[in-house]
Amino acid sequence: MNVRPLSKELQAKAIAELNEDPKRIKEDIAHIKTWLTKQPHLIARTDDQWILSFLRGCKFSLERTKEKMDMYYTVRTIAPEFFTVRDPFHPDVQEILKQGFILPLRKTAEPDSPRIILSKIGMRDPSRFNIHTLMSVNSMLTDILINEDDQNIVAGFVSVQDLRGATMAQMAQMSPSIAKKATMIFQEAIPVRPKQIHYFNMPSFFDSLFQLVKSFIKEKVQKRMVFHTSDDLESIYKYVPREILPVEYGGTEGTLQELTDYWKEKVESYREWFLDDMKYKSVESKRPGKPKTGDEIFGLEGSFRKLNVD
Repeated sequence: MNVRPLSKELQAKAIAELNEDPKRIKEDIAHIKTWLTKQPHLIARTDDQWILSFLRGCKFSLERTKEKMDMYYTVRTIAPEFFTVRDPFHPDVQEILKQGFILPLRKTAEPDSPRIILSKIGMRDPSRFNIHTLMSVNSMLTDILINEDDQNIVAGFVSVQDLRGATMAQMAQMSPSIAKKATMIFQEAIPVRPKQIHYFNMPSFFDSLFQLVKSFIKEKVQKRMVFHTSDDLESIYKYVPREILPVEYGGTEGTLQELTDYWKEKVESYREWFLDDMKYKSVESKRPGKPKTGDEIFGLEGSFRKLNVD
């Protein structure tokens, strides 16, 4: 079995919160591998560490792990627009990486604290950056965290969404279909544990936009959202220790440019992994029973009638 050992702090958290039994890990991984060999429609990774991340993300429920892994590969087939551009050196991906729109912080508050992920999507120029390419880069960063960040998998993550500079032109790119697909993928196909989601520097139209997508978001996730009515960073410091933030946010953990360069290099170092990763997906023509479709998974037509969106 080829998996990383956890720190003593994360191991204690995994046992207490994720139902992890270190003595059963090898058996549980083997069970999922055997199951995968019996799924003719899935072309899936079988790395021990990758499977373990899904087990932890599903609190070691074997059935839930199977469901989530199936969905992870299924959405790559039925929503390919979110995964088409996976080469870190593609010009559009390079531009997004240089801007540092999505930046996981390198330090955590405590050895068993969640990973903080800073998003600055309000700074995006909609005339330059296609929303699907931005989603694709987000999926690449997510895959890296699944693959190598035990902090994120075991302790979860806290998202800090800085909406400074957000415009209606940006928001217009987020159609109901894109919003619903992105939300569903995040909630049903990714083995992550959102602990809190913070929004600040919200534009005046944010509430209207949120009401549009609110129905897509699970209630338990909504309860973990915090809306900061002030742009004063002191309200963020109540949840995220100031010292682990970049200096531009009042912290001492490097600059935004340093963090951007770090993640750009990290994603680039995964180039061969990402190019190889393109082969992993579902082949719906081989799925036992009825093939899954976008309409079935996302239920887009009915949702749009409800939202009165053309």
